[in-house]
Amino acid sequence: MRRVAVIDIGKSNAKLALVDIEELAELSVRKVPNRPLRTGPYPHHDVEALWTFILDSLAELSRQHGIDAISVTAHGATAVLLGENGSSLALPVLDYEHDGPDGLRSDYEAVRPPFAETGSPSLPLGLNLGAQLYWQSRTFPEDFAAARAILMYPQYWAFRLTGVAASEATSLGCHTDLWNPEAGGFSSLVERMRWQQLFPPLRAAGDVLGPILSEIADRTGLDPATPVLCGIHDSNASLFPHLLWRQPPFAVVSTGTWVVSMAVGGKKVALDPARDTLVNVDALGEPVPSARFMGGREYEILMAEHSTDWNEADIQAVLAEGIMLLPSVQRGCGPFPNSASRWVAPRELSPGERTVASAFYLALMTATCLDLIGAAGAILVEGPFAENGVYIDMLEAATARPVIAQTGQATGTSVGAALLVKRLRPAGPSEGLRQSRADEEWNVYAEKWRTSGSRRLGQ
Repeated sequence: MRRVAVIDIGKSNAKLALVDIEELAELSVRKVPNRPLRTGPYPHHDVEALWTFILDSLAELSRQHGIDAISVTAHGATAVLLGENGSSLALPVLDYEHDGPDGLRSDYEAVRPPFAETGSPSLPLGLNLGAQLYWQSRTFPEDFAAARAILMYPQYWAFRLTGVAASEATSLGCHTDLWNPEAGGFSSLVERMRWQQLFPPLRAAGDVLGPILSEIADRTGLDPATPVLCGIHDSNASLFPHLLWRQPPFAVVSTGTWVVSMAVGGKKVALDPARDTLVNVDALGEPVPSARFMGGREYEILMAEHSTDWNEADIQAVLAEGIMLLPSVQRGCGPFPNSASRWVAPRELSPGERTVASAFYLALMTATCLDLIGAAGAILVEGPFAENGVYIDMLEAATARPVIAQTGQATGTSVGAALLVKRLRPAGPSEGLRQSRADEEWNVYAEKWRTSGSRRLGQ
């Protein structure tokens, strides 16, 4: 079990990566944009296009390298309602950014469990999966009644590969309102709505559901005995290698469309659901205090039609003149959900100054999230933001703790999902120390941003 094909369905892009778990490296990667369809009753995921991409990629990587096992990871806030025969859908797979569930928000709030039970804050749109299911059951009652199973998104793809239906805790425990992290079981909402019988048996993320179906073997050229794992929520896939390799306390910041901060062994704090803190459930079934904001989406908005080049003079200008972007670019979520973003700048900014100030903003939003969840110890940054040196330096200045940028292939979502095959490793990759450019001037800037951000909490 050395070469693991990882199906990685992100909100903006989908990829299939072949991971060598001995070398902790991606041998080959195939990617495709993941764009919701705007046809039908509501915006929904194009699962058939993704399925074609998955099968084509498995066939290609199998021919080129060979595949020993398949693992699956996917974004949260997404479930699939299987129809009568199990091969069709009772309803399209809802895009969680659709505002349909908000139309029944007051009705849903009357039945959803409290934050103390689920660790799940009340979120807009379809970001609470329970709100999606409630809206679908009330808006399309006949179609919903025809559903024979509810599958979380990673387990849906595992089901299509194996024909075996399963539920899994990392996806169920991701701000869904459906899970009680402390009890390790379904929340009172599931019982209240009588959805229990729709959820398949609970399995661990690393459990083998079975070999691939014969038609998948014929289509891809894979060995018919190729095992498929149950699958895992993407942020928890990023966290999983560190659970194997590190002693707490530490924190992991998983960056992508969402920036998700997770604290392991940190300080005990009272989580504030109004600021997008929540309790995730890790691959070992343990509750993990977490906080998030839509950092990747914000970066796309900020950098749209702007150059991302910068130099040291841009950094000095931003620090010296106190050029700041105050929260929040993406309203309705994150630690400042009710605040509208505002630039503090004495003049028109150059592209480089805008890029630096935007990176500072994202780092300080991350630092705020880490404070809210009581994070302690080293901070591990995964994903695209790990390549942004200005972001890393400001995060280190703002937190006064070591920040390790995971810029190689040795960790991350795909590697974490692949490591579910092996469960245990004696040690992780070596990590070299980097020289930070942050100094007292950076610390002063961070404190000024915090003070300004705090004043905006009620806006």
